[in-house]
Amino acid sequence: MTADIRASHVVPVPKGYRVGRWEIRRPIASGAFATVYAARSTTPADGLPARAALKFLATGTRTPRQVRHLSDLAEREVDLLGRLHAPCLIRMYETLTVDDPDHPELDGATVLVLEQAEDSLDAVLERTPRPASGPLVLTQVCAGLHQLHEAGWVHGDLKPANVLLMDDGTVRLADFGTSAELDGTHAYSPAFATRDYTAPELLWPETTARGTLIRPTADIWAFGVLAHLVLAGTHPLPGATPEARCDAASRYAQGLEELRLSPGLPEPWRHIISDCLARGHEERAAAHGTGALLERVEQAAGGAGPVRRPRRAGFRRRHPVLATALASTLLATACLTVAGYAYVNHDDGTPVYAALPAVSKSAAGPDGDVVYGYHRCPEDSVCFFSEHNGNGEMCSWRGDDTDWLSGGDTCLWAGGQPVRSVYNNTASEREAEGVAYFRGTDFSPAGADRRRPVQRTGCTTINSMGNLSGTYAPRSHRLVSDCFAFTAIIDTLTHW
Repeated sequence: MTADIRASHVVPVPKGYRVGRWEIRRPIASGAFATVYAARSTTPADGLPARAALKFLATGTRTPRQVRHLSDLAEREVDLLGRLHAPCLIRMYETLTVDDPDHPELDGATVLVLEQAEDSLDAVLERTPRPASGPLVLTQVCAGLHQLHEAGWVHGDLKPANVLLMDDGTVRLADFGTSAELDGTHAYSPAFATRDYTAPELLWPETTARGTLIRPTADIWAFGVLAHLVLAGTHPLPGATPEARCDAASRYAQGLEELRLSPGLPEPWRHIISDCLARGHEERAAAHGTGALLERVEQAAGGAGPVRRPRRAGFRRRHPVLATALASTLLATACLTVAGYAYVNHDDGTPVYAALPAVSKSAAGPDGDVVYGYHRCPEDSVCFFSEHNGNGEMCSWRGDDTDWLSGGDTCLWAGGQPVRSVYNNTASEREAEGVAYFRGTDFSPAGADRRRPVQRTGCTTINSMGNLSGTYAPRSHRLVSDCFAFTAIIDTLTHW
């Protein structure tokens, strides 16, 4: 292991090192307590992808006090990701512990095997301040916060580095080491956060033996800072350094300084960010929770003109006309918009994917909280549900089905009611990574779709889950290699 690897990463792991079934390929990112590496699987396994991101926390190589702190961070993240399976949260596949006495710098490290992202918002902003995809990214970030808060958790460290962009253009929240489960109106988190995104009340926090008292409104403050940075290219509080901006936030919270937002902010976003950055947590709570905030963010993003979905640069270079036309049809209203092809029914104008529609009574817990049922979907399967958020009755398949009502695996409930959510849980080793579904049998259009010969009702990429509008009744589905299939792109251009 070379000296430069040791110096550049908190947990240095050489290329080719193996832990469990995973072989390390390259470093992705390194923070204060962990280092993340790209890895590939050396042996196929059901439910595990061929590629993953391995997050190493040095829980076995520090002083006893540091080990306790790092173990707490690891346990928090494992607890949250093990219990929550929501569309806008990074997915965890398994956890491992390094057992390697011959490498004392790694022995005892905790390893989280996570869904691998294409990029981070932090890297995007470094390359391109005020990216055109900003409103869409913010919509999905807000959807992720809403999913967390509805499930009873606070993130605690929302910032660009913890917003990950997947290769299909969707967004995931990540890094839940400082997250905390709510106990009533508040939670207790480790006394650690990134200064630029720390709510003013946490600059002089209430600390107990259980940790620092934190409320969901701290995440709303962080979202306001993040939104200003994405849309205006600057921090909302003055200062050349994090320390100076922290002092400015303190003065602002005490009423000694006014908030001066960028004059270039569109008016709807200005009001949203002002409410997010209210001086006290009581004012922020009175303005809105993340449910109401998400509605406002969706409206602001939709009214900001065409919002381009984050895409790989290679596609834009090879097919600029197709990419532009396709991007302009995508809707900035969902965390799990159908990847690459959002179809709007011309009869009722309803998007196939809706941004967290109202939860039906059967999909809500006893206290009205959102309950997610996607975990019921078997490994390497595609699943359709009769209720939003993976609830209600479920039908699952491992392959194609030409007729849901009379095929090998029937889905009789779909004959009398629409499908309201879907989860593509197929294994990443498959060549066919998307699932396209059709109103008619034998992968054919039906009803309004007949006007568009190659039309499918929708298409969902691998590892994607989300809600449908509730007006669609598929009768067949087929596994496809790519939801960006050329026929769908041509169909979009023809009918644009």
